[in-house]
Amino acid sequence: MSVRKALVLDANILLRAVFGVRVRHILETYEDAAGFYSPDVCFQDARNYIPTLSGRRGVDAGVGLLVLGQVARIVQPVDRSLYEEYEEIARERVGSRDPEDWPVVAVALLLDLPIWTEDQDFFGSGVATWTTDRVELYLRD
Repeated sequence: MSVRKALVLDANILLRAVFGVRVRHILETYEDAAGFYSPDVCFQDARNYIPTLSGRRGVDAGVGLLVLGQVARIVQPVDRSLYEEYEEIARERVGSRDPEDWPVVAVALLLDLPIWTEDQDFFGSGVATWTTDRVELYLRD
């Protein structure tokens, strides 16, 4: 019996899925074989950054928001009510590096999953992390 793989994504990975090709390709390739989750606040952060990032890239922010909606069909948003009981321990693990990252660690603890990130603030939090250049090693196994 094989165990289904799964990952918790931070807001940066969601934005890479919106504006890049590689992350979206990985999500689409593995969506039937793996689960993908992200705290609701990461989706909100992505929504907040899309207009600014779209402007810098000279693309329509509306298209970026539509793509984020498509990403949300693959990456399941996790409601704060489900992970908030892990806030204290998650904040302790994140420490002063970036205290606002605690929801990602909290969801990882809740679901007992590794984190897909490019953010070094998660390193040393006691939760396994995967970067985009290595995440397929985890997903393929």
